[in-house]
Order: sequence, then C-alpha cells, then structure tokens
Amino acid sequence: MSLIDLITGNAGNQVAADAENKFGISKNQIIALLAVAAPLVISYLRKKSQDSPQEAEELNNALDKDHDGSILNDPSQAAARQQEGDSILDHVFGSQKADVENQLSQKTGISVDKIGPILAMLAPVIMGFIGKEKQETGINSGGGLGDLLGGILGNATTQVQQQQAQGNSSPLTEILSSVLGSAKQGSGGGLGDILRSVLGDDQQSEGGLGGLLASLFDRK
Repeated sequence: MSLIDLITGNAGNQVAADAENKFGISKNQIIALLAVAAPLVISYLRKKSQDSPQEAEELNNALDKDHDGSILNDPSQAAARQQEGDSILDHVFGSQKADVENQLSQKTGISVDKIGPILAMLAPVIMGFIGKEKQETGINSGGGLGDLLGGILGNATTQVQQQQAQGNSSPLTEILSSVLGSAKQGSGGGLGDILRSVLGDDQQSEGGLGGLLASLFDRK
C-alpha cells in the first residue's frame, strides 16, 4: 500500500465517513485533511528519528506494540482510539501542536474546536500505515526508520508526478504534490519550516495549499 492508497482507498474513505458522521464535516474535507496530515506526521517522525537514536527506538517500539497495521483492515477502530490519537499528536508535534491545528483550521475551514479531534481520529490510521510498511520491509530496529519514512514520502512523490504527467491530476493530487514537495525540501528544517512552506505565511493568499484547499472546498 502506498501513501496515496491510504488516503484515497478504503481506509481513508471509511475513517473520513465515520468522522463526517461524528463531526458533521464533509468527507471530502476530511480526506483532504488526511492528505495534508499524513505527510506532515511522517516528515516530522522522520526528522525526529534521524536526529535522535533514542526517538527512533521509541518509535520502533511503539510501532511494534500498538501499530501493527490491523486498523487499516478495520478503520472503524479510529473513533474508539481518538484519545490515543491525541497522545500521538502531542508527541509528534509537541509544543507546536496548537499552531498546527490553528493553521490547518484556517486553511481548510474546519473549525478549530473540531480540527484536533478529527486529526486525533486520523493519527492511529497514519501510524498503522507506518507500522504495516515497517513490517513489510522487515525493519526491526529504530536505525532504519528514517530511511523507511523517507522512502514512503519519495514513493508518494513519484506516484503523484506520474499521475500529473499522465494528465490525471486533481485538486487532491495537487494538494499532495504541494505537501510532499514541501516535506522533502523542509526535512532538515523542522515542522515550522514545513508548515510555512506548505501552508504559507499569508493567510489571505490564493496561492499554495491554501488556494488549493479553498478551490476544493469552494471557499472564497
């Protein structure tokens, strides 16, 4: 399964439908949010793994213990694991968590009081995807996680570029292209740089991801 398969396939669609029923936010908005959140989470975990062998081992142990990929076969688990998802986001984003939620709320039009709980539903699905990729590649220690996470982003970038070259681009493809490109360029600069590059500093700008999200959600 590729990152794009996660977002557009059964797992992404089912958790988005469940979140739509729970929070009253359209399924398309939630899938687009997943297209932003998944690369950001993976990028930040990659940086943490590369910067700290201890962080890499902790992530490896967490994946082995709690994220074996079974949630991808039963995405309905996501609603029940929302509290766990919130803890995942606390660890991934740290002190920047509120800034991430505020930026994503402003760009997607999802109210700030709902963006966090929705992200918390998505987080276990993202971690389950990483855990499944880890199992399939046979990585059994933290040492190889940086390369694994970088490979996930690289493969997704290649897939998006192929779709664009074939004329199969869509608003969702363009969102992924924007996020994946920024994640790659900002991998050494931390989440703050990634967010600035992806979301843009000018909240009124019609360019970049904000403009793509606005067109997808018919927000002017």
